[in-house]
Amino acid sequence: MNVYDTLKQLGLELPPLPPKGGIYKPVKQVGNLLYISGQGATHEGIPVLEGKLGKECSVDQGQEAARICALNALSVLHDYLGDLNQVRSLVKMLAFVASADDFNQQPIVANGASQLLKDLYGENGVGARSAIGVNELPGNIPVEIEFIFEI
Repeated sequence: MNVYDTLKQLGLELPPLPPKGGIYKPVKQVGNLLYISGQGATHEGIPVLEGKLGKECSVDQGQEAARICALNALSVLHDYLGDLNQVRSLVKMLAFVASADDFNQQPIVANGASQLLKDLYGENGVGARSAIGVNELPGNIPVEIEFIFEI
């Protein structure tokens, strides 16, 4: 199955490449693994949503933010690889969720990204995962996610 066709079937398209926000590589390849630097819930570097889960943001909004993080990661991968069909599998996903003190549904928020990758790559889009609550994220974004993919 072609990833680009599946994106189109889902009514999605890759966003513009996120601008770099510091001194780092958006993708670091080690052997057949691609480490994707943290991707935020932004569009062209501007937060799509701001605030903390359990305070300013609902779980549904958090899931959408996580999905945007995954789309930004796919945009970075596309730029690096030239073809998202080269991705063999998701190895690991680490989701950071800006959380109010009593918010503890970080894994449910991360499902927004996990579901998108599963929809695109089937079981190969399901990897190991951690989802943790944090006090603050850059630009007051609610979600930032790192990824490791195998090619």
